[in-house]
Amino acid sequence: MKSSNSRASTVGRNPFVHELTFTMTEKIKIGLMSVTVFPVRLLLVSFFMLLAWPFAFTASLGRSEFVMEPQSWWRRFIDLCLRVIMRAMWFCGGFHWIKVKGERAAPSDIPILTVAPHSSYFDAIPVTMTMCSIVTKLESRSIPVWGTLISYIRPVFVFRSDQDSRRKTVEEIKRRARSGGEWPQIMIFPEGTCTNRSGLILFKAGAFIPGLPVQPVVLRYPNKLDTVTWTWQGPGAFKILWLTLCQPHNPMEIEYLPIYTPSDEEKENPALFANNVRKLMAKALELPLKDLSFEDREISLARGPLHIWDYSSLLEFNQLLCRLGLRAGRTDTELEELARRARKLQGDRLGLEDFAQFLDLPVTDTLAQVHSQFDQHGDGQIDIRHYVIALSTVHRPSKSMETLKLAFKMYENEENGQVLEEDLTAILEIMLGVKELDLSVLFLSLDGPDTGKITYDELHRFIEQHPHIVQDYLDFENHPRKFCVGRPQSCNGNNHNKDD
Repeated sequence: MKSSNSRASTVGRNPFVHELTFTMTEKIKIGLMSVTVFPVRLLLVSFFMLLAWPFAFTASLGRSEFVMEPQSWWRRFIDLCLRVIMRAMWFCGGFHWIKVKGERAAPSDIPILTVAPHSSYFDAIPVTMTMCSIVTKLESRSIPVWGTLISYIRPVFVFRSDQDSRRKTVEEIKRRARSGGEWPQIMIFPEGTCTNRSGLILFKAGAFIPGLPVQPVVLRYPNKLDTVTWTWQGPGAFKILWLTLCQPHNPMEIEYLPIYTPSDEEKENPALFANNVRKLMAKALELPLKDLSFEDREISLARGPLHIWDYSSLLEFNQLLCRLGLRAGRTDTELEELARRARKLQGDRLGLEDFAQFLDLPVTDTLAQVHSQFDQHGDGQIDIRHYVIALSTVHRPSKSMETLKLAFKMYENEENGQVLEEDLTAILEIMLGVKELDLSVLFLSLDGPDTGKITYDELHRFIEQHPHIVQDYLDFENHPRKFCVGRPQSCNGNNHNKDD
């Protein structure tokens, strides 16, 4: 597969992974805090959360989800009480001083606040300080105690089981944003998921579709030991809570940046609007841009013996699929059917129009970009099997053996189930996201004579026996293999231990 330079910024620290390491001194401190301060803090935090519940419950009685009632004196009093209680709760959790920079705009002037980076459930702090509405999944409402507090701030609920949820959510955001300050400000985390703050991933367009001015808000946790980050791979929710409550002090900074007013072009193009705000916020944070999205997380976190080695080209392919609407609802049965149809073509190469006909899609610029990713010879023709392998890889990145089996079904000889070495090379180059793959060492390492052919069962058995097959037996661009056949040392004079 080809990859443009547009995804170059994805290389580097994975934003969906958070690893914590502790020095011996830190371990001792955490141990002491665990038996002294932690129980007290946990008790106090729980007490204030429970104390807030009756206030939030009372204020939510008799409210309509679609009409904003006048703020009577007792509702204003409850709002003030809740702000004080929640600030006391965070104080007991170690967030003693929260530094606020800049000035928050009035709801009547700026209805939407865009907040980033989103890295923890502690990002709720600015929400409880302002009592802004948020966008959250409907299931949040059923969380004991916390669900009542969430309902109090009149969130925009996302119904994930509803096929039309995205459109309805955007329409509700637009309706509130254009109410002239009648509704509370909406605080939106446009990344749509938690990261480790190593960069800003792609923003979702929801906050920018109304085409109204927004106020960017950046969050910082300048603590030496990062115990607050809660993302897809790393410490779980309770461990994060425990470690954070064991810290003497948890600093946090909230900075309100100047209001960003979109141009006419940005009003017509929410994706451009979102990206320009992202650039502005990344500059304020002194962080790089990461061209990854919430939908890319499974690809970047894929594990297994044949996990994706360089995911830049596959991420670009995945983004194009999303734009074509080819990711949603894709099933294993549909992949099998695509593979069956691709096998019938016997390696015949397809031009753009034939490719569009194969997928039953109109010819568009996006489809042309997908087609060009597999045009290895630059002649406008592609092997459709390459597309099916890439599609299976991004659809189920953690099930590489299923993708490998699917690929064998498209390439194997009907009589003996064997695949040629050159065909296996093409399969693995796509699955691993690499170039110039050399399988000569792998074939020399197989039992029996080197025939340049292999069955799925033979390869599967070899992978089970050698789970580090990519590191140990494959050569590809910018990746020196660890070993030569029959020697416990590397080629080219480089000495590495096999377990490195």
